[in-house]
Amino acid sequence: MIIVYATAAFVIIELINNVFEPLSLPDWTPTMVIVILIIGFPFAIIFSWIFDVSKKGIKKTGKVTSSESLSKFENSIAVLPFQDMSPQKDQDYFCDGITEEIINALTHVERLKVIARTSSFAFKNKQKDMREIGQKLNVETLLEGSIRKDGDQLRITAQLIKVDDGSHLWSEAYNRKLQDVFAIQEEISLAIVAILKVKLLGEEKAAIVTRYTENLEAYNLYLKGNYYCHEATASGFEKAIGCFEQALQKDTRYAQPYIGMAEVIWLSTFFGNVPPNDAYPKLEKYVNKALGISNTLAEAHSVMGLINTYYYWNWKRAELSFKQALQLNPNSAYIHIYYSFLLTCTGRHKEAINEAKRAQELDPLSSYINSYVGSAYYYGSQFDRAIDECQMVISINPNYYIAHYYSGSAFTEKAMINESLGEHEKAVAEFEKAVEEMEKAVDLSDDVPFTVSLLAIMYYVIGKKDQADKLFDNLKKRSKTEYIQAICIYLIHSVRGEQDLAFEWLERACKEHDSYLPWFRFVPSDMVRIPDDPRYNALLKKYGVIE
Repeated sequence: MIIVYATAAFVIIELINNVFEPLSLPDWTPTMVIVILIIGFPFAIIFSWIFDVSKKGIKKTGKVTSSESLSKFENSIAVLPFQDMSPQKDQDYFCDGITEEIINALTHVERLKVIARTSSFAFKNKQKDMREIGQKLNVETLLEGSIRKDGDQLRITAQLIKVDDGSHLWSEAYNRKLQDVFAIQEEISLAIVAILKVKLLGEEKAAIVTRYTENLEAYNLYLKGNYYCHEATASGFEKAIGCFEQALQKDTRYAQPYIGMAEVIWLSTFFGNVPPNDAYPKLEKYVNKALGISNTLAEAHSVMGLINTYYYWNWKRAELSFKQALQLNPNSAYIHIYYSFLLTCTGRHKEAINEAKRAQELDPLSSYINSYVGSAYYYGSQFDRAIDECQMVISINPNYYIAHYYSGSAFTEKAMINESLGEHEKAVAEFEKAVEEMEKAVDLSDDVPFTVSLLAIMYYVIGKKDQADKLFDNLKKRSKTEYIQAICIYLIHSVRGEQDLAFEWLERACKEHDSYLPWFRFVPSDMVRIPDDPRYNALLKKYGVIE
């Protein structure tokens, strides 16, 4: 730095002598410039040091925060799905469950980057080179294994592999009784931490060896419930609830099934037909039961954050819940993305993008996570970035309707901008892409109401009134026999210029605690954003959406 500065000073002095001389400036000008350079030198050094420190994210104390780089991790690992080697090949859910439990245990180790379940399971039943998997997941080590379950006899093998050369860092075989499954999970997790030489804090070790039930039947039913939940279908949700309820009948002090039921019900308010006023009181009851059993469950605090975000609209309490959840489990991609949702719904778009990107680094192949990274960019008015993220998802998973929805939303905004700039041809092309994406979102989602409402809006904007009216009439007809989010009807009335009807439906959305309501306070489009005017603000204040 000193050499560079001195060289720059010499060059500038020469320029002063050659350039300033013919300009008839005062005689003291070169001298003054040199003095400024000399005085500014220490400040340049200090500024350079501060910038370097801030860029590296150096902190004297405290945990790794959401804005810090993932380079803070001492090591990284992905736990691949354990293979079912049982005679009947009927233990798939058990193998997946053991894998997920090891992942969950390791995520509590702050200095260890652990790839989330979704991305690890993308390689299930696929013959891929370990180095290729490691590069795609951006990790240094991989854990793979197999399980053979025959009656009450259990054989689990596990190998820890170094990605760069494929060598085995550690391997072990466990021949035990089924009742020893919890001890085996603990031994594998602690062995990994020891081999990777990650410093383990007292509370982190406690989290790894914590057992939430000793009842094998309850544990088995919980694993089955998770298995069905990950199907993300209405029938899967129903089966999951059944398994969680049976698990609790076996062990009423087992906290995880309560959290599992809460998460399924929350998802149903968005992607199912469950009214929020019916759903959220149940959610809160289940979460409070889980927290009453153990206050150290990160997922329980995260669900409490969702309740405060979407039901009580208590943004401060929601943020406290998410921060507590991340302190307990800093490696949870889903807690990071849920926290990103809160930040988006409160207009803090830069922070929302940072949290979403953190989730993406922990779960790089998740269609859900990556689509909502696109969402964070969309709400932050970075439309090209939003499209890039969503198109990446579509290239891997072309049937993922959420990616099509946010891609269409971003194309719409680009079209509106081009139209306002007089770039009519560009605008037409962008509108065509937007409509194409929205139509795919509707088809692939089986007419999820919010995709239908946005497609209707698109048709109104481009002049396809008959098609828009048809979609709108169908939504209103459906609302008589099933739960349709009120915000969907509000948006269409608003775009049609029917402001009194729009206002009525927005009030209904407030009364129903519509889960989509917070998202439309800060949406980039003036066309669908809830107006920031006295009449609407008074309504939102009346129901506690804003202070």
